[in-house]
Amino acid sequence: MFSSMKIIILSVMFLSFIIPSFILRKNPFTVSKIAFGKLITDRKMLLHFTALFLILYFNKIEQRFSKDLSVGDYTPIIRQWEGDTVYLIQQFFMNDNLTYILTLFYITIFPTLMVSSVIIYLNDNDLKSFYSFVYALMLNYGLAIPFFLFFPVFEVWHHNPDVQFLIPQVYPNFEIEYRPLSGIDNNFPSLHTSISVSMALIALQSKNRLFGKVTLIASVFILFSTIYLGIHWLSDMTAGILLGIIASQTGLRIAERTVEEEQFSL
Repeated sequence: MFSSMKIIILSVMFLSFIIPSFILRKNPFTVSKIAFGKLITDRKMLLHFTALFLILYFNKIEQRFSKDLSVGDYTPIIRQWEGDTVYLIQQFFMNDNLTYILTLFYITIFPTLMVSSVIIYLNDNDLKSFYSFVYALMLNYGLAIPFFLFFPVFEVWHHNPDVQFLIPQVYPNFEIEYRPLSGIDNNFPSLHTSISVSMALIALQSKNRLFGKVTLIASVFILFSTIYLGIHWLSDMTAGILLGIIASQTGLRIAERTVEEEQFSL
């Protein structure tokens, strides 16, 4: 599964095709048709999605801007505060099978949940959850980018030689194929953590209780993977949890107004 980025993308597409079908207990082709049909035909949804992709694109070019900025490295402050906690956690749980499973969650299940959220909410006609998800993603990225620019913190393994970066053991081409998507000093706060928390909190209040439970369990694995794999500091995860809560709750409030305005205009 981790032989190349192409295989990973195909895996995400396949899982995003199958998981919503299982959750909704419907034909996968019907599920996909309904979701993408609504996105294409509903102007308001399309505008929201376009705005979301613009923010995602800005997150991409942020990595170029950060190279030209003369800001300090704040990793030593985090290391001084946390010591070898991440190393101790990693060594305690170290296991080849666990490394594979958590790499799967970090690289494949995480984006699959994002795509599945959109598909499931649109099929359930759960507009509040759909807009909440979109707003929460915008807020997660929008609030995290300033930290990436002006408060750079390097990944744990890069700063602490005792900590192993475990992903390459499963996905050898990670640094070549995946690294361009995630800067090595874009660590605080952890977006994997914040987005997972936001997705779980939104899914738990959605119309689909099964998806809420699945997302919650998957999010716990993703949060643990950020530490175990040697990527994030506990401070990154803590800040990510806080950001995820703020983004999801704010997104839910904005979504309520959006849905009310939409219903009022009908």
